[in-house]
Amino acid sequence: MDSIVSELEGVLLKNPNPFCYFMLLAFEASSVIRFAFLLMLWPIIRFLEFLGREDYGLKLTIFVATIGVKISEIESVSRAVLPKFYFDDINMEAWRIFSLYDKKVVVTKIPKIMVERFVKVHLRCDEVVGSELVSKYGFAIGLIKDDFDKIKDGIIELFGDKQPSLGLGRPKCGSSFLSLCKEQLQPPFLRSKNQNQQIIINPLPVIFHDGRLVIRPTPFLALIILLWIPLGIIIATIRIIIGLIFPIWSIPYLTPLFGGKVIVKGNPPLPPSSSAITVTNPGVLFVCTHRTLMDPVVLSIVLQRKIPAVTYSVSRLTEVLSPIPTVRLTRVRNVDARKIKCHLEKGDLIMCPEGTTCREPFLLRFSALFAELTNSIVPVALNYKVGFFHGTTARGWKAMDPIFFLMNPKPIYEVTFLNKLPEDATCSSGKSPHDVANYVQRILGETLGFECTNFTRKDKYKILAGNDGIVLTKNSSTNYGIKKLINTFINVVGTRNKMIMRYFI
Repeated sequence: MDSIVSELEGVLLKNPNPFCYFMLLAFEASSVIRFAFLLMLWPIIRFLEFLGREDYGLKLTIFVATIGVKISEIESVSRAVLPKFYFDDINMEAWRIFSLYDKKVVVTKIPKIMVERFVKVHLRCDEVVGSELVSKYGFAIGLIKDDFDKIKDGIIELFGDKQPSLGLGRPKCGSSFLSLCKEQLQPPFLRSKNQNQQIIINPLPVIFHDGRLVIRPTPFLALIILLWIPLGIIIATIRIIIGLIFPIWSIPYLTPLFGGKVIVKGNPPLPPSSSAITVTNPGVLFVCTHRTLMDPVVLSIVLQRKIPAVTYSVSRLTEVLSPIPTVRLTRVRNVDARKIKCHLEKGDLIMCPEGTTCREPFLLRFSALFAELTNSIVPVALNYKVGFFHGTTARGWKAMDPIFFLMNPKPIYEVTFLNKLPEDATCSSGKSPHDVANYVQRILGETLGFECTNFTRKDKYKILAGNDGIVLTKNSSTNYGIKKLINTFINVVGTRNKMIMRYFI
């Protein structure tokens, strides 16, 4: 069996310096205070690297980023946040070589807990040899068990008397284990003619990911984020106040004044007259892709009227701040069907049949419930762009979602109206609700250039948060509510197709 041992930093990942990943860990698993403190130490870390003491700089980085942090929080960030940033940094030339071998081993100085899930799931690696965090009572103490030189011993223990067929590593950092391999390759990696002819299996894509930061926090960008946060909070507050006190028809004119932008494509349907809506002629159901909690709000702004939106598991605070009416569903099919039908008899309604948001260019499976209840369906393709902060979360407090979205300097929404479904594309023509739902998902995916999947909201929350995504409300204990409220204030200033499921669940 051919085997390969490859270094992660600077080989499988293009970036040789893992500092930005520890910045992500500090922000997502702890607070903006730790994030800022680690950034302050960056000149010292760089000075140690200049003196040839890279290992001391890395140990200092690990200490500041992890001391006092729950191991479970580090695992959670490593599961839900870091894979996206690792994936975007993959060196495809190194991957082409790495993927050709039967037994794959990754070597890294980053704590194993931070990379193991990514390399085993997305890079299809068999083993990871890296540093181990020391913990006490479930908290990291900022130290690693052995020195980085012991990584070579881990390779020897793993392979025994056998030699790995190939080693990929940098001339300096990878030298300790490269001597154990029969052959050695160092970057840059040139593609051979044989590799051009071989079929290469791409790394498994990251469909679900969490965390608030959109961009990789390099030292410069991390400084920009820190400087922006106070101003972003002020701007988000102003934007929320405008949405609550100004008439909805005026918001499209005010949005550009505060950096926002809404791009509208297609032909929005005209508002129905109240006398035209009856039991036999209900209002229009706008079936939308789900990108953020702002989807129905933006759609109402574009249509210049307050259209009720169906909600699943949103917080009470989000409902209070919402400038449009919300219809909370129970996830009991019969009860929800009656509630939706009742509102359609009163007028138009907005619904996102995916049931949860997805950040990547994928559409989750559409619930067929909407197709059972009405034939008056207008598909709407929604997409967005933000610069600093994601407006969605699976691990954090959902009430902060619209606030983080509105904290971005220039949030952009794109709204594309498709034609109303013809009668022969609805259930009235004899089609099953699932066929109609799949058809709507497909045309919306084609409009956005997204890939349709069979993943559901339960899949997303099991992968990212280890739960089913139900938001606790009045049945929660008082202590839990207080704890969540405290954590929220910390968050404001800082923190917090089936192969994937096999590894994550």
